[in-house]
Parts: sequence; structure tokens; C-alpha cells
Amino acid sequence: MARGARIVGLLLLGLAALALIGDVVLARTTRAWFERDLSTRSRLAVNAAQASLREAWNDSEKLKEILEDITRDEPVVAAAACSAGGVLLAKTAAYPAEFPCSVVLQHAEPDGGVAAGSWTADASVHDGPVRLTAVALEPRLGTVVLVHDVRFLSRREATTRNILLVGFLVVSLIASAATLVMTRFAWREWTAGLRRALRGDAPRGFEPLVRDVHTMVDQLSREREGASGPWSAARLRATLNTHLQGERIVILANREPYIHIKKESGEIEVQHPASGLVTALEPVLKACSGVWVAHGSGSADKETVDQHDRVWVPPGEESYLVRRVWLTPEEEDGYYYGFSNEGLWPLCHIAHARPTFRAQDWAQYQNVNRRFAAAVCEEVDREDPIVLVQDYHFALAPKLIRERLPKATILTFWHIPWPNAEHLGICPWREELISGLLGSSIVGFHTQQHVNNFIESVDAFMESRIDRERNAVVQGSRTTLARAYPISIEWPVEWVTKSPPIPDCRAEVRQELGLAPDALLGVGIDRLDYTKGIEERLEAVDELLTLHPEFRGKFTFAQLAAPSRTKIPRYQELTDRIEALAARINGKWATGSYRPIALLRAHHEPPKVYRYYRAAELCYVSSLHDGMNLVAKEYVAAHDDEQGVLLLSQFTGAARDLTEALIVNPYDVHQASEAMATALHMPAGEQKERMRSMRRRVSEFNVYRWAGQMLRDAAELRRHERTADLLSVPPAQVPPLP
Repeated sequence: MARGARIVGLLLLGLAALALIGDVVLARTTRAWFERDLSTRSRLAVNAAQASLREAWNDSEKLKEILEDITRDEPVVAAAACSAGGVLLAKTAAYPAEFPCSVVLQHAEPDGGVAAGSWTADASVHDGPVRLTAVALEPRLGTVVLVHDVRFLSRREATTRNILLVGFLVVSLIASAATLVMTRFAWREWTAGLRRALRGDAPRGFEPLVRDVHTMVDQLSREREGASGPWSAARLRATLNTHLQGERIVILANREPYIHIKKESGEIEVQHPASGLVTALEPVLKACSGVWVAHGSGSADKETVDQHDRVWVPPGEESYLVRRVWLTPEEEDGYYYGFSNEGLWPLCHIAHARPTFRAQDWAQYQNVNRRFAAAVCEEVDREDPIVLVQDYHFALAPKLIRERLPKATILTFWHIPWPNAEHLGICPWREELISGLLGSSIVGFHTQQHVNNFIESVDAFMESRIDRERNAVVQGSRTTLARAYPISIEWPVEWVTKSPPIPDCRAEVRQELGLAPDALLGVGIDRLDYTKGIEERLEAVDELLTLHPEFRGKFTFAQLAAPSRTKIPRYQELTDRIEALAARINGKWATGSYRPIALLRAHHEPPKVYRYYRAAELCYVSSLHDGMNLVAKEYVAAHDDEQGVLLLSQFTGAARDLTEALIVNPYDVHQASEAMATALHMPAGEQKERMRSMRRRVSEFNVYRWAGQMLRDAAELRRHERTADLLSVPPAQVPPLP
């Protein structure tokens, strides 16, 4: 009923607008017709009396009689005769004095090529508007001026308007009734068709909807299969045992989950890198076991591996293996710092940094991808393993692994945004990158938009068949699926359970920063990277203190910034700019021991990071462009007291999940500063409502669910491929995953 009312309301508005336009157009057209009619009638009247007028032109009495005869025809109410020089020769008694001959001849314009003109003017004649028409007598004797009473025009316009209004009301009633009836019948027909479709008798046109419904039901059924409660490490293990018979997983990633560093004292320290990728993937391997193949970059990494370059982690738990691959400085410079982070990273992020592509970097990227692909193949224990390839460092690896293990199920997850086809075209080796990724069984992205961009890129640059309905790319006998798998964090978070209570975290952090116990604290946790919007974030703090003096001396923003890619000049310059900006803001607002910016530029282990999360009233994630950004979800997970406010950039994938955050445009410093003020003033009840909703979302859609979906899809795809082998049917012809 509400839907029908909205439709009728829109229909009435449309008809009303149409009636208004029709009234204006009709009034103008009608008036123009009447005015042309008056001019024509005036010329006819003067032409009919033209012979008499010529004979009496110099006799004012006779001329007046002739003019009075002309005014007997309605609606002419007065007339006058003017000489060629503008002198009044004769006039009727009703002729208005405010229109002397000189004025009439000055304003009258030729009408239709005839020496006559007219205009409308208000006068006191007959208490209403009049129209004056001037008709010239030939040969140049003078001009006869006729005055018409045009009050009838207003009456006819009012009549026309009333008729139009009545017509509008009648049409509106008929149209509204017809619309309601048609809507009701259409709705009944649609619902009946839907019921038939769900019973298996789908009318024409319902097939896509039925397919989507069945896909959703299948997905829910698969998720519930063997499930007992929310997604967890135990449920992920159960999923792996059910669908993959407990197979171990091989993960390929550039960054290792644990780094062994030799301190100056000679003691070896284990560090957990600040990486969203590590945060997301480590719980998967803890739950499922397997091997993590990564670059061994720690100063003591070689001292801690066995003869096969492997080490068990985490320390004291030893639940999975890390296989380390060693790179020369030249390989690391070209593959990692060069092509990956000076080329692909700015190419994929809209952060106004120009990508740099060098042939020597590309050569090292190819070489390193071959080396890591070989290491993966050495770690598998069967001919059809499950391999998870991670991120932009290894775009070529899926195809290289496929060449050596043709039956492998390869899932590649691209952790950063995928650019549109036009932007990707900047890369000189775009075809090679796409071809490498198409060696995957499934290519995963954070959002559907990135999936769409990838499909468009394949369509633009590769010879292949695109199945847009299934988001699949078919090349020969192989099919590669593109899917959106929004990544998340573990739940519950290990570091939260190990953290002190929130009141203790608040007290410890404020004491550590030299703040008053009741000081307000904001926090940002990032690598020092130009895509994270750290400069814009600090400028928002400056703007907050400028516009809201009540926070001066009370609010401090702690920026935990882990050094990153320090060999790249752009990152060195960014570090210098951020330090200078923090110093300028502190110099501007410092009073006594108070500093509004606490810039902690160092690597921070998870226990410290989570203490800061739990101690802060707000967390600001200001990424200029990000695939997902797990800092936002970590902050939500850290606040088991359901307090605190998350400010989140609209350019993150997380903004699609955490809609109860204060979503801002990080480029709009004023908007961000006002959002900070809103967060600091937000009542505890509203904070609780927002935080509770976000925590529910993160808990339900956690990293175990993310991994479970991918692994379940991998198992389903493997089943299709095995069926195809048995039937000798190319896998591309076997229906892939929904």
C-alpha cells in the first residue's frame, strides 16, 4: 500500500507540473491569438472607412463623426486621428488623454509589414486595461488610433484556467485509480510468479532471480554445514577437515609472520611485524597448520632456521612452519623496493603518487617470483595442493606454480585495491601481470568494485572469454573466478584477551605520554606510508584545536608510526614532512608540558598497540585509498567496554562494513576535525550503540569466516575439476562456483 501511495504521489506531482506548464503555454498562446485578432480587426475597420476618412481629413467635425461610427463595433471603445506630424486632428469623447498622438506614433511599431503597430497599456478607460492599435492612412495622411477594451482577455484566460484545472483533477483521479489498480494486480502477478519460481516452475524472466536465491541458499547451507556456533579456529579446522580432508595449506607472502632480530647484546629477539596481511593470515595457519613461504629479512633469520630454511612458529607454540627464501640486496631493491613499491603500489592506490617503472626492476620481479614459486612447489606434499598466494608482490607466481603443479588449487588474494583498466594501462607489463594472476583458480579482492575493475582489465588487455554473470575468465580449458572476500581479523583477538583491563590501559598510556589522568586521547596506528593520510590526520587535529578551544590542553593525538620502505626516497621525504608537521603543531599549541601530537616513530609490538587502542577515546583511520584497513577492525575489537568512537575514511574497504563509524573524507580537513569534535562530545549511550553494532559485525565476519569461504570455494572448485577429469570434459565447461 505504501508503495502504491508513493507511485500515486509521484504521478500527481508529474501531472501538476504538466498542468502548470500547460497553463502558462496556453495563456501565452491564447493572448497572442487575441492580440493578432485585434490588430487584424483594427486594420479592417480603418480600411473600410478609408475613403470617408480621406475626404474628411481636414474637417475635424466630420472626422470625429466617422471615428464615432468606428467605435460602435466592440471592443473598440475610443478612436483618434493624428496627423503625420503627431498633431491630434479629432478624437472621440472616451479617448484617454494620457495617450497623445506624439506618444502613440513614437511607440507604435510596424506590424506584419503594414504601417501599423500596437501595444498594451493600463489606462482608466472603462476601469480596465486597453490596447492601442495605430493604423496608417496612405498616402501618408496620418494615423488612426483605435483603443480596445481587453478586459475580455482576462475573463477568457480565467475560463481557460478553470477548464484546465477541472481537467487536471479529473485526469488525476482517473490516473490515480488506474495506477493503484494496476500496481495491485502487478504485485499479485509478480508474487505469484515468484512463488511459482521458488517451487521450480519459473516463468520467463524470473530465471536470474531464482538462480541468485538458490546461490544464497547454497552458500548459507555450506556455511552451516558442520557448523556449531560462530566462525572460530575450531570451526575453520572442522571446515578444512570436511571439505579438504585436513590438508595442510601453503601460503606465499613476501612478509614473514615472525622476524628474528639480533640485538646489540647478541641476544636474538622475535618481532611480530606491523602488517594487516600477517594479522589476517596467521590465525588461519594456526588453525589449519601448514607452511608460510616468505622472505627472510631479519638479521638473525638465518641463524634460527634448519638445514631446509624452515623454522617452527609461533615461539613456544610451534603450530606451523615458516620457509624462508633469501634475497640478494640487488634482488630486494629491484623486486620489493623497485617494481612492487615504486611501481605497483602507487599504481593501485589513488594517492596522487606517480608510479615508477624500470626495466631492471621488472627483471628482478620476474626472477624473484620464479624463486618463490619454486620454493612453494618444494613445500607441497601432493600433486593437487591448496596454495594461497598473497598480494601484489607475487602477481606472476600463480602461473609459474600452475606450470609445475597443473592440478593445484591456487587462491590468490590481492590485498590492495585493483585499479580500473585505464589506470592499469600505465604499467608497461600489464598483460604479463594479468596473465600471471589468471594462473589462479580464484582471484580474491576486498570489494566487488575491485572485482569489477579486474574483470574490465582482463577484457581490455587479454584474449579471453568473460562470463560476467559468474565473474569468470575463460582461457582455453581453464577458468579463473574473481570473487570478493572482505578480509577481517580473528575473533576474539588474542592480544585483547592478554591486555590489562581498559582502566589500567588508560592509566598506563597516559602516564607513559605524560598526560593528566583525565586527558582525552586519540590514536592512529599505521606504517609510515603516503597512502595512510597521516599528514591530513595531523592537520585535522590542528583544525580541531583552532575551531574548538575547549580541547586545547586536554586532547592529545598519539600517532604510532612504524618505519616502512625507508630505502625509497619518497618514504624518507614523507617521514621528514610528518616530523616537521608534528613539530609545527606542537609549537603552535604547546603550553607547559602539554603537546597535542605524540609522534611515536618506531616499531610497536601488538601488546603495546592494543594498550593504545583500549586507552583511546577515538581512533582515526584516514587512509587516502585502502583495500580494507584492519586497524579500524582492531580498534573495534579492542573496546570490549563498548566505548570509544571510530573515525573512518570513506576510501577504505572497511567503510563498507563499519557503517556505524563516523565516515569522513580525509581530504576535507574541516569535516574530519568536526567529526573529531563530535566523537569527543558523543554521549556514552550513543558510543555504546555504535560500538556494539560494529563489534557484532566484526565478530560474525571474522578472519576465520574469510578463510573458510575461500577454502570452501577452493574445495568446491577442486571437486568440479576432478569431476571434469573423470568425464574428460574441459573444466571451463563444468559449472563453476556460484
